[in-house]
Amino acid sequence: MSTHAIAASRRHSHAFGSGNPLAEANTRRAVALTAIMMVVEIVGGWVLNSMALLADGWHMSSHALALGLALFAYAFARRHADNARFAFGTWKVEVLGGYSSAILLLCVAVLMAVQSIERFVAPKPIHYQEAIVIAGIGLLVNLVCAWWLRDSHSHSHSHSHSHGHGHGHGHGHGHGHGHDHAGHAHQDLNLRAAYLHVVADAATSVLAILALVVGMLWGLTWMDPLMGIVGAVLVTVWAWGLLRSTARVLLDAEMDAPVVEEIREVIAQDPHEVAISDLHVWRVGAERYACVISLVTPADLDADYFRRALQVHEELVHVTVEVHRPARLALAH
Repeated sequence: MSTHAIAASRRHSHAFGSGNPLAEANTRRAVALTAIMMVVEIVGGWVLNSMALLADGWHMSSHALALGLALFAYAFARRHADNARFAFGTWKVEVLGGYSSAILLLCVAVLMAVQSIERFVAPKPIHYQEAIVIAGIGLLVNLVCAWWLRDSHSHSHSHSHSHGHGHGHGHGHGHGHGHDHAGHAHQDLNLRAAYLHVVADAATSVLAILALVVGMLWGLTWMDPLMGIVGAVLVTVWAWGLLRSTARVLLDAEMDAPVVEEIREVIAQDPHEVAISDLHVWRVGAERYACVISLVTPADLDADYFRRALQVHEELVHVTVEVHRPARLALAH
């Protein structure tokens, strides 16, 4: 009877969490400043009858929410890093929060569009100078937050590490893992997403200022509600993209990820006769994946052999390999 081998790599907290204290601290500062400016712009846009300013405030609310979710993810991952109940870490808390915020943002976009259309039909006088000042302050806030997050992003790229270890057992079973990160700094995708949100919000602030200046100088009052609609479209596009990407992760619908084809290539390039009878890959962290693969081969190869071959792809942080011999399959039938 053929031997049956299983190899499983155990997870490390750094693969599923931030571990970046500077990023968490700067994100907290950015959340506070963005939230304050968001309230100022929304109230100012409402009082001064500026849909462009109001749209910029609502757009800023989406980024305040995104920054808040990023901050929550950092804190939650840090507090529960050693909680054994989370088999693959706490990274999906951020994904679930993003999915929920995307739904709320779609509702905000509808509200922005409706209010802008109402201003087209029944325009109201706009206090241009005051609105421009508030929008300018909003742009400055975005630039400050972007600088904070950019500093954290640069800091996160200045670190790299290397480690590897493993252990084995007899009786046809092997367990272990190892991977090398020397010279490669892990990209903090949670921080990068927060940074891009702030940059996008800065662009929206520029649109609002442009609409207000044009309206004040040339009397094109329709530019203000038009920029409100443009802001609603931007929020919708961002929210829809977030909804799709987070849903894919939550539903484990990632069998079309590049790493899946890379796994197939590793097995196909093996000099022995090997066939994949079953393969499951799902994301367990930012650019980190778990893999369960079942192989059929007449060669005298154990799971440890294939585990080592798959370690060339460091995004695979939890790998389970099952090896079957054709003879065993024949007896099973």
